[in-house]
Amino acid sequence: MAKRCLRLDQVWLLVSPGNPLKPAKGMGALADRLASARALGDGRRIIATDLEARLGTRYTVDTLRHLRMRFPHARFVWLMGADNLEQLPRWRHWRAMVATVPFAVMPRPTYNHRALAGRASLRLRRARLQPRHAPILAHQPAPHWVFLPVRQHHASATQIRLAAAQS
Repeated sequence: MAKRCLRLDQVWLLVSPGNPLKPAKGMGALADRLASARALGDGRRIIATDLEARLGTRYTVDTLRHLRMRFPHARFVWLMGADNLEQLPRWRHWRAMVATVPFAVMPRPTYNHRALAGRASLRLRRARLQPRHAPILAHQPAPHWVFLPVRQHHASATQIRLAAAQS
C-alpha cells in the first residue's frame, strides 16, 4: 500500500542482521527472517535482501550512506513504522540519517500519538508533508517526510515469528 501511495518503483525489505536497540535473544536467525521476507515479496517490485549483512553495516545511517554511494542517481525513500519514529532519537546519528533521504512513516497501533508528539517529529515538523503530497516525496530533498494514512498492522515481527513457530 505504501508503494502505491508513494509511487515507488520498488520496495526493498532490508532484513537486518540485528537491531542494536533490541536484545539478540528471541530474534530469529537471519536466514529464517530473510526467507520470511522473501515470501512476502515478489522478487521484482518488492525485494527482500540481506544487504546490511553483505555491506557489514549495523546502523541505518551507515546503510544509507553506502546506498547513496552505490546508487548515486536513485531516489530513495526510507519507510518506517510509527514505533521507529518514536524511538528515532535513540538511533545512531539520527539527524544525519534523516538528512540523507526523505522518509515515510506508517501507522502502528498504540505508537501513532506518541510518535507524532515525540522529539523527532517535533524537530522535523517543518519538513512534514501532508499525506496528499506523498506521491512527490521521492522528489523532495531530505529531511522531508510524511505520515501515511494507511491500514495499520497489529502484529509485530516477534509475534509473527512466534505464530509461525507454533504452526
